[in-house]
Amino acid sequence: MSPASNPFLFTNILLLLPFLHTLSSAVPAIPVNGTCRDTCGTISVKYPFGAEPGCGHPDFARYIKCVSGTLEFSTGSGIYNISSIDYPSNTIVVTDPFMSTCSLMQNSGSFILDKASPFTITQDNIIVLLGCSSTSPVFDPYEDLCATGSRLRVCRGMYSCKGVSGIGLRQKGPASTCCVYESPTGLGSGYALDVPRLQCSSYTSIYGFGGNEGDPMKWNYGISLQYNDSYNADACKDCESSGGSCGFTGLDGSFACICRNGRNTTTNCLGQGYAWSGTWGPKIQTMWSTGGTLMAMPFSLYVIKVIFFEGMLSS
Repeated sequence: MSPASNPFLFTNILLLLPFLHTLSSAVPAIPVNGTCRDTCGTISVKYPFGAEPGCGHPDFARYIKCVSGTLEFSTGSGIYNISSIDYPSNTIVVTDPFMSTCSLMQNSGSFILDKASPFTITQDNIIVLLGCSSTSPVFDPYEDLCATGSRLRVCRGMYSCKGVSGIGLRQKGPASTCCVYESPTGLGSGYALDVPRLQCSSYTSIYGFGGNEGDPMKWNYGISLQYNDSYNADACKDCESSGGSCGFTGLDGSFACICRNGRNTTTNCLGQGYAWSGTWGPKIQTMWSTGGTLMAMPFSLYVIKVIFFEGMLSS
């Protein structure tokens, strides 16, 4: 049979082929059974964070990513591992690999929070500058950058560690080169701790003593950050209550409720039906014309028909 012998059939195939392309391009980008993961390694990942692209809130996506099973925090001074997240208090703890601890002291660089960042350094942090020169601006008597009183015990505790030799100091030496640092501009977004500029060798951050204030080996080292909790919108709660995960889509980062079947909605996952998969699809009925009679057929049969008629046309 040639196309000329049945022009009506030929015309209908040409009209239906673009329709097939439209249907195939409508398959969701998020794979079925692979929506938003709720863990990254051993850390639970919940909104507003996301373990993969398109999940969580877009304002946090540029700062927190799951890379090879490790949850990472990115800022202007580098990339740091996230050791824990406490959702009730809206805090995360990040670890600077160049930050000193009691067991290992080393030269440090800087830690910067971007001005647009939704994070602030919590008041639990005790920032300690180690190995500072006598001309360091932190010792300026008119600035009062170093805390006094009980916090000086932190300096004495750090200098009792064997690791202090890593920055060229002797164990249990005088704490005159140590400063418990209090930034004059506060520790919010845009905060920058430039250790070399402050003429110090290293820094550490202690966010807890673990009930052992006299044993610096048991202190909690890391940077505790608090994140803005205003992102827990009612739309996300509605989405999660229906079994979905909160994410975003489009260039404008608009809200998307990502359902377990791979579909995205702007509300929730109630009544969303089935998703596409590699072996079966929704029962889409397609109208087909044969001899002037309209007939309904399943989508899978429609694909077979198109392939069959394409073969006839090429013969």
